[in-house]
Amino acid sequence: MAHDSVEIKPGVHLETATFEGKNKVMGFWMFLGAETVLFACLFGTYLALRNQTVNGPSGADLFDPVLVAVATAILLFSSLTSVFAMMAMNKLDKKGMLFWLGVTVLLGLSFLVLEIYEFIHYIHEGHTFMSSAFGSSFYALVGTHGAHVTFGIIWISTIMYQAWKWGINTETAPKLFVSSLYWHFIDVVWVFIFTLVYLLGMVG
Repeated sequence: MAHDSVEIKPGVHLETATFEGKNKVMGFWMFLGAETVLFACLFGTYLALRNQTVNGPSGADLFDPVLVAVATAILLFSSLTSVFAMMAMNKLDKKGMLFWLGVTVLLGLSFLVLEIYEFIHYIHEGHTFMSSAFGSSFYALVGTHGAHVTFGIIWISTIMYQAWKWGINTETAPKLFVSSLYWHFIDVVWVFIFTLVYLLGMVG
């Protein structure tokens, strides 16, 4: 694998050390802008329809504060481990970076397990995608976020393999960096979901 003639040493920000790397990071920020619009539309739809339960269960009837709090703590901690991974990357500590990325992936998987459990419980309670406008808007928003988490886990795992094989360089560093940005983004989206869907729903 050919790389640009950039001195690779600890402290050098390899993700933006080349023109190609800078373009990848800039382009990804633009992509996150489009993703923000997508989630803004889903949030707006949910807030407009959240009280349309058609005599079915409401958020106050369904949401388990302990389960939601645990899922939130797991996802937020995974954002911290992603930061640790990027710190290790900047130190050219491949072993440390892969360790923290592995922890991030495991935490993401734990979050997904809790979310799947949550959805199964809601379905048993009669809260389905087709049961009401509330159900449709809830699953569209939270399910889309879950799909993003799933994609993030697969993406980070793939880049971990590339970094394990090729090391930390001007080719892999931008990929690692933007995947970390993506993970932080879906964590921020979850903070809004936690606040506007679960907390607002539990207080009625």
